[in-house]
Amino acid sequence: MKRLIIALLAVYPLLSQGQDMKELYQKADSFYTKYSSMSRGLSDIEAIKNSPKFWYSARTANGKEFFLLDAEKKQEPTPAFDQKRLALSLETFLHKEVKAYQLPFQKIRFAGTDTLSFIIDKQEYLCTLADYKIIKGAAIPEDSYWGGVYRENSKEKIKSPDGINEAYINEGNLWIRNIATGQAKAISTDGSVYDYYSSNIYWSPDSKKIICCKYRPAEVRKLLLISSSPKDQLQPKTEEYDYPKPGDALPIRRPVLFFINENRSVEYKVPDVDAQFDLNNIRWDKSSTSFSFHFNKRGHQQYVIYEGNIQSDQLRTIVNEQSNTFIYYNAVYEHWFENEKELLWISERDGWRHIYLYDVPTGKVKKQLTKGEWVVKNVVHVDEIKRTILFKGCGMDAGEDPYLEKYYLLNIDNGNIKALTPENGNHNVTFSSDYAYMVDTYSRTDLPPTTVLRSAKDGKIIRTIFQPDIKNALAAGWRMPEVFSAKGRDGKTDIWGMIIRPNNFDPNKKYPVIEYIYAGPHDSHVPKSFALAHRASHLTELGFIVVMIDGMGTANRSKAFHDVCWKNLKDAGFPDRIAWMKSAADKYPEMDITRVGIYGGSAGGQNSMGAVLFHPEFYKVAVAACGCHDNRMDKIWWNEQWMGYPIGKEYEECSNVVNAHLLKGKLMLILGELDNNVDPSSTLQVVNALQQSNKEFDFVILPGARHTLGETYGERKRRDFFVKNLIGLPTPNWNEQ
Repeated sequence: MKRLIIALLAVYPLLSQGQDMKELYQKADSFYTKYSSMSRGLSDIEAIKNSPKFWYSARTANGKEFFLLDAEKKQEPTPAFDQKRLALSLETFLHKEVKAYQLPFQKIRFAGTDTLSFIIDKQEYLCTLADYKIIKGAAIPEDSYWGGVYRENSKEKIKSPDGINEAYINEGNLWIRNIATGQAKAISTDGSVYDYYSSNIYWSPDSKKIICCKYRPAEVRKLLLISSSPKDQLQPKTEEYDYPKPGDALPIRRPVLFFINENRSVEYKVPDVDAQFDLNNIRWDKSSTSFSFHFNKRGHQQYVIYEGNIQSDQLRTIVNEQSNTFIYYNAVYEHWFENEKELLWISERDGWRHIYLYDVPTGKVKKQLTKGEWVVKNVVHVDEIKRTILFKGCGMDAGEDPYLEKYYLLNIDNGNIKALTPENGNHNVTFSSDYAYMVDTYSRTDLPPTTVLRSAKDGKIIRTIFQPDIKNALAAGWRMPEVFSAKGRDGKTDIWGMIIRPNNFDPNKKYPVIEYIYAGPHDSHVPKSFALAHRASHLTELGFIVVMIDGMGTANRSKAFHDVCWKNLKDAGFPDRIAWMKSAADKYPEMDITRVGIYGGSAGGQNSMGAVLFHPEFYKVAVAACGCHDNRMDKIWWNEQWMGYPIGKEYEECSNVVNAHLLKGKLMLILGELDNNVDPSSTLQVVNALQQSNKEFDFVILPGARHTLGETYGERKRRDFFVKNLIGLPTPNWNEQ
């Protein structure tokens, strides 16, 4: 009863103003539309090829407008085209109404200087700007399934650099055909249906040699889905997708060198070749005397670049990256210099992600080019003539949020680093096609964006293009989020996150807290750029304070910070998240951390359920959507990287299915029946385990939905669940609406 009274007092200011729950839900529904209409800003900035120009779109008082910016001219940006003329032409061509400042496309492309292209409903259109005549271009193919396994058995013919021959695979063997005479011959004879030569064929620059892998396929696991309610028929349908899972067999590739005119081949002996996760990135040197390739050993604890010499028939190691935990191979980067004697490589070997310069002939590190307790996010451009590297980095400026992205210019020879974007903000940059200029939009979640044109040579601001005005949003009651940091589990490491308060916030009241979580180790996830509405902002309209936090186990900090996830995905940074919220509540008593809810999807769905299984003393209510609840059930490449190979006891220890009996709090599960990202059986196995343990929970299944947080119906069910269980108030009677 005491808890209910506190809950009622928390929302009393809302209800006393004559606002019932239905009205609050309507305010939550309209949150994004309301505030996005009040924003003015730039988007979709792109460089125009072979010019110092950029195009961008902007939301203005008229609607959406497109502009051109010439970096070499002092004039203000000009309209990219006549939007009224284009709208009229589109109306005639498409036979439907088109509004000039609500054009039915998001992006444009300049094909030359006088032709514009854009895409509407998977169809390209071309418009000549001289007369605004429109013609159809190419049809845009449907997006292919992300998880499809390429079996390297296509019939494509690969032409030699000199144009005389073409190579292809026939009945598992490599064949060469003279294009002029049509005469063909088999270059290999040992291929078969079960062990064939790959259709990824690599000609040497002199057209006298080919590298082609002997490819031993593996059986591919299938994901079978049932569409219960298809739109085009009464009876259900089935769908089938390639879906390798942790522990499954993988294809094996063995590089073979063929001398076309010598009737000779050499199979290179790759160490641990049968233990490969992948063998790829095959490239020839310019002299056709050697080739190189990447070898990612299964388990992701060794990553090697090998060079094959055609005279010695031996492999030589150029880069040998090893780790006792995992190699973050998503961030692998290499750049071969034109002289082919130097190689750039990114590694975390000293505990932070940095750039190294390799001497290719010796396979030794010439120099570590960047160093310190900060990370290189990625290399943007290498100028070999000037010997400079343009890169994006995080965390170099002490005292600032270490996740803010900034751009730097590095001199390879003397090691000097020039900050091109020094302002305390997250910098979203687009470079001109020659990397001479940059359009930089910088902001923070608590700092509205400013867009400037800079020189990419020294970062000097040439002109300010846009500065925001958020007065209308502030006048409408919008409240700025707060960036907040506190010490994590070790009492030393800063943990960063954000706090979003209700627009009608009263510091004298208590508010339950909802955390939106995504703790996937492949990245960091708390927004760093300004927005009037973030993913969970709408929940504040119902009387919640919303938080987002990056705990240990996520990327873009030190290697040790990242390694917390290793074989331990159930950790999800929860000790850091809990410490952070306790610190926030100490500073801000309005945060009632006796009533904490959590929700997320995919890896965030796994995390959300894990919160009420492994930390029920803190997290009371969870909504888990499309979760990968047992990492043995999910996609191979994501889960083996973090949970390891071979499959060990850690997979069970981290499983929400195995640990379902630990449930103490309130749990809702949401599932799209046609999820082809995370196997829906992962959630259904949780349902089964909870039932077997006689646990109470809610389950929402969405026919026809794929990988989702819940769509419209699931969103409403999630709100209901939080309102009932964290605030203690009845929700609207939806059946009477």
